[in-house]
Amino acid sequence: MRPTAGEKQEFHQHSGWLIPLAFAVAVVLMCGLILGWYLRPGVRTSSAPTGESRIVHLSVHGVRLGVPANYIQTAGARDGGNQESVTLLALFPAFHGYSPSDAALFAGNMPDSPVIRMTLRGDTTGLNPRERLDRIYRPYISNPAGSRSDFGLTRYDFAGGSGYDGNELFAGNDARGLELFLCEKPAPDVPSPNCLALDRLLSHGSGHQATLSWRFKRAYLARWREVTDGVYGLIARFEKSG
Repeated sequence: MRPTAGEKQEFHQHSGWLIPLAFAVAVVLMCGLILGWYLRPGVRTSSAPTGESRIVHLSVHGVRLGVPANYIQTAGARDGGNQESVTLLALFPAFHGYSPSDAALFAGNMPDSPVIRMTLRGDTTGLNPRERLDRIYRPYISNPAGSRSDFGLTRYDFAGGSGYDGNELFAGNDARGLELFLCEKPAPDVPSPNCLALDRLLSHGSGHQATLSWRFKRAYLARWREVTDGVYGLIARFEKSG
C-alpha cells in the first residue's frame, strides 16, 4: 500500500554493531561460567605428585597417619584430615617418596617399574586373608588344593569364564600370617602385569579399622617378602607419626 500524500513513510534503522556486541557478551559470560566451575571450592583430585616433605596428618576410618606429602598421590589427600581412602606411592626397594629427580620412575609403567602403590580405605567386609580366600575366591578356583609354586608361594588357578581367569592367585605365609596376591597373567594385551596384595586389616583401637592393599609389578613377585616387609614397615612408621 503506497503512503498517501502528506504521510511520511517511517523507517526503522538498527545499528550494525548490536549483533556482534551481543555475541561477544555471550562468549564472555560463558568463559566466566567455565572459569568459575574450575575454580569452585571443593575436593581437589589432582594426582600430580609433589616433592614436599612436610608431614600431613590424616585419618582413614579412625586410623591416624602422619605422612610426608611426597608419598601422597592426590592433592586433596595432601590437605590432611579425614579421608575415605588415600593412596601412597613409594619406590622399591628403598621405599622413598617422590622427588623430581625420580619423576621418570614414578611416571613409568615398564614391566619392572619399581613403584609400589599402597591404598588405605575404610574396611567394608572385616574379612581376614583366610576368610577372603575361602569365601570370595575359592568358589572360582579350579585347583582347590593349589599348586606349589616358586618363591615359597602356592598358586591357585581360576576357572574359565569366572571373571578372574585373566589372573592367578598366589598365597604365602610370613610372620604376619597369610598373604594373598592376585596377579595378572602376562599376555600380549598385558605387557606390564601387576600383582595386587589383597586387603589386610589395620586396627587403631576403639573399633576403628581400615584395610591396606598394595600394587606392584609381577616382576617383583619373587621378592614378595621384601615388598611386604617394606610396606608394613612404612605404614607402621606413618602410624607412629600420626
